[in-house]
Amino acid sequence: MLSALKRFLIGRPLKSNELGEQKLNKTKALAILSSDALSSVAYGPEQILLVLVTVSAVAFWYSMPIAFGVLILLLALILSYRQIIFAYPHGGGAYVVSKENLGIYPGLIAGGSLLVDYILTVAVSVSAGTDAITSAFPSLHAHNVVIASIFVLFITILNLRGVTESASILAYPVYLFVLALFILISVGIYNILTGHVSPALHTPIGTPVVGISLFLLLRAFASGSSALTGVEAISNAIPNFKNPAPNNAAKTLIAMGTLLALLFSGIVYLAYYYGISPRSEVTVVSQIAEQTFGRNFMYFFIQGTTALILILAANTGYSAFPLLAVNLAKDKFIPRMFTVRGDRLGYSNGIIILGILSIVLIIVFEGRTEQLIPLYAVGVFIPFTLSQTGMVVKWIRERPKGWVAKLIINTTGAGISFIVTIMFFLTKFSQVWSVLVFLPLIIYLFHRIRKHYEAVSDQLRLATCEPAVPIEGNVIILPVAGITHVVEYSLNYAKSLSPHQIIAVYVPFEREDEAAFEEKWNKWQPDVRLVTLHSPYRSIIQPLTKFIDTVQRKANESSYQVTVIIPQFIPKKGWHNILHNQSSLLIRTHLLYRRDVIVTTVPYHLKK
Repeated sequence: MLSALKRFLIGRPLKSNELGEQKLNKTKALAILSSDALSSVAYGPEQILLVLVTVSAVAFWYSMPIAFGVLILLLALILSYRQIIFAYPHGGGAYVVSKENLGIYPGLIAGGSLLVDYILTVAVSVSAGTDAITSAFPSLHAHNVVIASIFVLFITILNLRGVTESASILAYPVYLFVLALFILISVGIYNILTGHVSPALHTPIGTPVVGISLFLLLRAFASGSSALTGVEAISNAIPNFKNPAPNNAAKTLIAMGTLLALLFSGIVYLAYYYGISPRSEVTVVSQIAEQTFGRNFMYFFIQGTTALILILAANTGYSAFPLLAVNLAKDKFIPRMFTVRGDRLGYSNGIIILGILSIVLIIVFEGRTEQLIPLYAVGVFIPFTLSQTGMVVKWIRERPKGWVAKLIINTTGAGISFIVTIMFFLTKFSQVWSVLVFLPLIIYLFHRIRKHYEAVSDQLRLATCEPAVPIEGNVIILPVAGITHVVEYSLNYAKSLSPHQIIAVYVPFEREDEAAFEEKWNKWQPDVRLVTLHSPYRSIIQPLTKFIDTVQRKANESSYQVTVIIPQFIPKKGWHNILHNQSSLLIRTHLLYRRDVIVTTVPYHLKK
């Protein structure tokens, strides 16, 4: 039943040689890898206004020069990540760049930040999409967390079906969103040019504003820069592109940057000219669409596509998180299970873990996008800064042809990214302080995992591990709970291994049971030694393990191996297991951690 459900949800398994069919062309890649960056247009401009409104609505004209500053940073990042794509064509992005040029610790900081950032990508995108839906249907606002969690489950299942299949589905809402916003911006600008929008709605550019400060403007710039999250995703996911992968990835990156610049500047301009003020339950895009079209088909079309791309922008995290996890797992900093491909040739363990952690975040933050965005943005600007700095070091060290221009681009990107990162810490410390806690913890965890893998490798290597001690024979201990077919089956197996070194062990709780069982056993198996271990405290494991330790000490003196054979009956139906006390499972689990004891389970399958 579970297998049938799995096939229904994620489809038939794919052969390894079908991996080439799972690569993305530029059109699908733009949809699946740019959706995060493009969707930030829906909340990036709003973040600028949320800072400026703390002074007054008169300060909204500052959103124009701030947006221009964000576009300069976008240009620097696009040009920089284009260079990273060609310099590191196998992917890895900020983690690989930082590790190879700045050292292992900067690399782990970048990798750890991005892992958390991709989790936040899913949580922020889905939460923002849910906000867009509840803006159109306010009665659903109280159910934000449930709606967002359902969407995460849907996207997780979609990604488990494979990269190309999810990209095929996602391409439509992404391009519909781009079309919807271009229509909104075009009609809005047309209305402005034809005089259908009153100039009295906004404050003229250059109007003096009491209380404005450079610190507040930098804070608004940092908040608006949240619209640039997701720019790095393409450089992380180069292996997902069809050949020539670097060229296709670079072209996709340029297309994404162009679309993002046009949409972001258009929404900022309309918000300024319309005099839009941010409100808690209605998004800025929703207000612009309502003023432009009214509450008609176009309004709901824009809200619908905005909600879709905000939700499906989470797919950028699902595309980049597993690939980054693969790089970290290959370097032994996170569990190796992240390197395993699933039935549909995707890194399914990474996809599932990402979905679970994203739902946890949504529940903890109650689906409040404004609470998640600062943490989300600072988590991505730290890798931005490190990757740009790493490229600066690379150009200075290698000095290839045209390195000066490349150095200027990366230096500019590193400088602005660093300023944005510092501004987040200075202005939103109460919301982002946890970065200073979880990053050291993540790096510590990385090192503990790496140390474990190195210790395991050292112990398993033939050249360094202790020589194996020759085994002269087996002493078999067979715990029994009665005289049944299960015990008989296990006893026959034990006799096939070592017919003269078998000890059956029975642990009674009452003296009467002890005598009765010994009498039955001697009649049934007189040639097999029985040891009874009376347990007045009704514990099976304690007296059994104490007896095994005693036998083991004597066996070691004669180079004999102690083998514990555990009889276990297997019910025909899985749910029947809850009707039994599972003593064999508890004994096996306990004994597996005892050194020099081999544990063998002999299953006896019930027929009804």
